[in-house]
Order: sequence, then C-alpha cells, then structure tokens
Amino acid sequence: MKSINPSRRSFIRKTLRTLISASFAGALTLGSSTAMAELGDPEKEDLKFGFIKLTDMAPLAIAYEKGYFEDEGLYVTLEAQANWKVLLDRVIDGQLDGAHMLAGQPLAATIGFGTKAHIVTPFSMDLNGNGITVSNEVWAEMKPHLPKQADGKPVHPIKAEYLKLVVDKYKDEGKPFKMGMVFPVSTHNYELRYWLASGDIHPGYYAPHKGDIAGTIDADALLSVTPPPQMPATLEAGTIYGYCVGEPWNQQAVFKGIGVPVITDYEIWKDNPEKVFGMTKEFTEKNPNTTIRVVKAMIRAAKWLDADNNANRPQAVKYLSQSNYVGADYDVIANSMTGTFEYEKGDKREVPDFNVFFRYNATYPYYSDAVWYLTQMRRWGQIAEPKEDSWFDKVAKSVYKPEIYKKAALELIAEGHATADEFPDFDKETGYKPPQPDFIDNITYDGSKPNEYLSKFKIGLKGADKL
Repeated sequence: MKSINPSRRSFIRKTLRTLISASFAGALTLGSSTAMAELGDPEKEDLKFGFIKLTDMAPLAIAYEKGYFEDEGLYVTLEAQANWKVLLDRVIDGQLDGAHMLAGQPLAATIGFGTKAHIVTPFSMDLNGNGITVSNEVWAEMKPHLPKQADGKPVHPIKAEYLKLVVDKYKDEGKPFKMGMVFPVSTHNYELRYWLASGDIHPGYYAPHKGDIAGTIDADALLSVTPPPQMPATLEAGTIYGYCVGEPWNQQAVFKGIGVPVITDYEIWKDNPEKVFGMTKEFTEKNPNTTIRVVKAMIRAAKWLDADNNANRPQAVKYLSQSNYVGADYDVIANSMTGTFEYEKGDKREVPDFNVFFRYNATYPYYSDAVWYLTQMRRWGQIAEPKEDSWFDKVAKSVYKPEIYKKAALELIAEGHATADEFPDFDKETGYKPPQPDFIDNITYDGSKPNEYLSKFKIGLKGADKL
C-alpha cells in the first residue's frame, strides 16, 4: 500500500483546507437558510479498514486507488479479512477503524444477537450484487420443469417452486437438502430464505433464547455458513447443493462448470440494499471530522463507479482483480460487474443494474432498509420476542446515520464534486422509502409498518408468535 511522508501529508492537508475555505466563501444553501461551517481537520489520519473479497467492496478500493481518501487528508490501509466474524470482532476491538460489512451486522450487534456492540453506518455501499447458484445435478432436475422462451432458454426469474420438486425428492429419499450462505445475519441468508419461502420451502427457524443458533428448526432446506471465496469448492465437493453469495463467486461456478446461478437478488427484491460501511459509535463520536471525510471519499468512489452508464467499470475490474482486493480473474469479475450476468453456461443476459453503487440514492443509509433486515431477523426467530413498530424505528435510527451522510454530501456539493440533484432532498427526507412492491412474491414492503408486513407471509414468525 502507498506510504505518504508526513511533510506531504501536511502539504495536502493545508492545500485542501485552503480550497475548501475558498469554496465556502459565500455560504452554501441547499433548500434551507442554514450556512454550513467549514469542516475541520481529521482527528485521526491513519486508518485501517477491513473488507471481504467480494466485488461490492469496490467503493473502498476506488476511494483508495483514485486518491479520494488522500484528498481528505486520510491515509488508509485496506486489509482483506478471513471471514465476517473476524471482520466484525476486529472493528469492535479497534484493530480496524471501519469495514465493508453485511447490512445485518451493525443491526445484529447493536441489539445483541451474536455479539453485543454499538455499530453504526453512515454509508450504504451498494444495491443488488448477489445470486443463488445450484449444483449441476440439482439444475438438471429443475430444468425440465421450467417455462421456456422461444429460443429454448429458461424464463427468468426462476421461482423456488421449481426447486421444491427437488427438495421434496431428497426428503423422500431421507437425504437432507443442504445449502450455503455466508453468515447468519447476512443479506444472503435473508435473500435465500426469502426466495425459498416464496416457493413453499421452509428454511428453518432460529431459537437463540433456547441456545439454538443453527437456524434449522422445522427446515425443509438446511442452511449453513461458508465464507464467500470457498463457496464454489464446497459446492464442487458435494458438501452443499446450492448457495447464495455475492460476486464473483456465482460466476466462478459458471466458469468452472460446476453450477448454475438460477436467480439474482435483483430478481428477488429489485434494488435491494446490500453492504454497508460499519464503524463503532464510539469511533464516529470521537472522530466526527474523520468520519465525514471517510464518507465523502466513498461517495466520490461510488459516483465514479456508476458514472457514464458504468463506463469506468472495466478499469474498476482491473483494480478488483488484483490479489490484494478480490483476486479473481478479470473475466470472472467482469461477467457481472460490467452489466451482464451469465446463468447457465452460454446464457448471458443484460443486467445493467446487477451492481449499483451510486444511482437510485444507493449510498444513502435509509432507515427503511434497516427495518427490512430487522423484520427478517424477527421472521426467522433471531429476534425471539414480538416487537412494536416503534422498536424497529428506534433501532434503525440508532444504527443508520443519514445525518452524517448529509454533512458529507453537502461538503461535496460545496466543493463542486457533486450536485444537489444527485442526492435525496435532505429537507424533505424522512429516511423511509415509499412502499416497495418489487419482490418475487409480490408482497409490498412498507418500512413504516413492519408488523403489518410480517403478517403477510405464509411462512415465518409474526405477531405474538414464539418458538
């Protein structure tokens, strides 16, 4: 990683301060009469951030490679972590100043599921980006039952009801149907469960209050944890028959000829929030200027990634294919990162929004995104007791920090790195998106009514249900 000497750091910092001061010489106004104060120097300059080897860590890589962190007077080291638990533990104990996290991790830690610590997020890293892959053997059993296009290729999205035929056959033969996901509070776990349940396949309940953290109570399909880079090998070994993971590990199965991605998370929930950038609440309160500057750099990186209809993606893929980032072959990463997705080998389709980093307000930390994850924790028993709607709202607001994001965005507008129309209208923003209807089961999600939402599902805990 780059090493910057102290004198150069001082020069960069002073230059930035001069430029920013000049940009604030007539107060910035964005729909209000309140002028912004100049952002102070970072309280902590040398930072270490963690990530897992997935393409959606890209905002961190780009903020580093394009010099956006340095523009903020920050000198960052990026370090790949062995798995999600290690990553979270190292943020909590201060070995990492922040990290690319599963959206469920800050929420679960804050409410005390698994590990207890107050983790917050001022920045959402991306939308979409995951897929569900099955083994060649499972695919061969599903494929004859699928609706076909005129060209003979399967109609997408493929619903879980076609996998149910295979799962039921395995059950009749006394063979458990095993699938992989990356972590109990991962998007992948909840997306896989959502898809399975939509096809009447029960993915199982958790009962942490009874010491049961396997999540397999009443399960038709048994889900277990496998780190993302190990998914293809675990599938190839026959340990699991399918998995849900981020890229490039679905496309890797296609390239290796060992499995077939059957659905993307874009098709399960259009433009679903995926990873977040997590830090301890203590860090953000002790280092407010540093935190804002980190978010500024990452917003610029996200914007670069989506600029000009993804024109920068090939260059991004070159960075990500480096061994210090994702370390997969260029072609494997490019297969999804550049706006296409290959399902069965040779069946490559245009999916321009498979990876979204900036458009559709992807980087804004919406409370309603947090509430959705909490509803899934409740649905599958990770939250054992019934909760009032007000509880979901309170937890969301304790973890998601749009007020920090707003400060970073206004700074970027003042500096000319962004325009106001590229962000939500901060004066009108409530943090809750309008009701979202684009789910594979056609159930509309309204983040302001979490218990009403839970009541709509055939499979899952709701109301006063307890295990």
